[in-house]
Amino acid sequence: MKEIMMKRNIPTIDMISTGQMIVRLRKAAGMSVKDLQMIFGFSTPQAIYKWQQGVAMPTIDNLVVLSVVFGVAIDDIIVIDKTDIGERIA
Repeated sequence: MKEIMMKRNIPTIDMISTGQMIVRLRKAAGMSVKDLQMIFGFSTPQAIYKWQQGVAMPTIDNLVVLSVVFGVAIDDIIVIDKTDIGERIA
């Protein structure tokens, strides 16, 4: 069983690329960080900057809001790292 699990491709989120995607989508929508801050009701823009830098990920509910605001599917925001986990373990 352990050998089977080691050979599976388990996708992971590329946080840096996801952050870059958030920046691209925000700019394509003609929005500023301040605009997103107001939509989310955040007192500071720090969370958005962390998302954009790939330091943190939006929560699921915030991803839903981003997808609606940007007019894209959540899958279009999240960038998956397709590196084989078996290669990373070996």
